Amino acid sequence: MKVVPLADRVMVKLEKTEAKTAGGIIIPDTAQEKTQQGVVVAVGDDKEVIKVKAGQRVMYDKYAGAQVKIDGEEHLILKMADIIAVVE
Repeated sequence: MKVVPLADRVMVKLEKTEAKTAGGIIIPDTAQEKTQQGVVVAVGDDKEVIKVKAGQRVMYDKYAGAQVKIDGEEHLILKMADIIAVVE
């Protein structure tokens, strides 16, 4: 399935968090904190507002966007204003 964000929206693929602590304890998915970083997969068509491009790692607000599952992988569609940094 192909999803293309509209206007000033950006689609981000969520990064997996580490499931083990340094001591070797496995943390279940339900107890893990929601990640706030991901990789930009697609951008909308409002080129004046959007300042990121596909392939960049970004950091975003904790409770921003709409979570969607595409081809079995978690993605987030959020507004450009919810992206707070580019991670290099």
